[in-house]
Amino acid sequence: MGKVIPGRYTAEMEGSFVVFIIGMRVNKIWAIHKWLPVFMAMGPMVKELYQNRDLGFLDTSFFMSWRGISLVQYWRSFEELEHYARNGAIHLEAWRSFNKKVGTGGVVGIYHETYLVPEGQYESVYNNMPIFGLAKAGSHVAATGKRETASRRLGRHGEPAVPTPPNPSS
Repeated sequence: MGKVIPGRYTAEMEGSFVVFIIGMRVNKIWAIHKWLPVFMAMGPMVKELYQNRDLGFLDTSFFMSWRGISLVQYWRSFEELEHYARNGAIHLEAWRSFNKKVGTGGVVGIYHETYLVPEGQYESVYNNMPIFGLAKAGSHVAATGKRETASRRLGRHGEPAVPTPPNPSS
């Protein structure tokens, strides 16, 4: 996952961006022949995105549960995300295959959620973490001064509820 960076950090993004959550859920465990191809299709799509950053893709993180997997992705714009969904060769093939082989049979579920984030309308904090999530998609900066509290990171005023320890020297 990466080297742990001691201290408190936050993410900075230039302009607006998109958070896209996509995943699958295994509804019938023993129907491996139905859900395994869905699971296996994710890797090549993510590889295609990392190899073609000009598509607007910024980064992704994977999260496993006992019934499935979720990916949190960051994109520069909804238009670029939608363009990939409708024109990405690997994605289109996986979409067609799912509709043909699984469809609405209920064996495996897929889902996505899309959030359009206006400039400055987000906040994050990472304490003793590797560079992760939004900080990996954007910039990883110290959560001090105007970035010390959630309110301040959102451009508001707010004093820390508890004293903030200083970040270790680099």
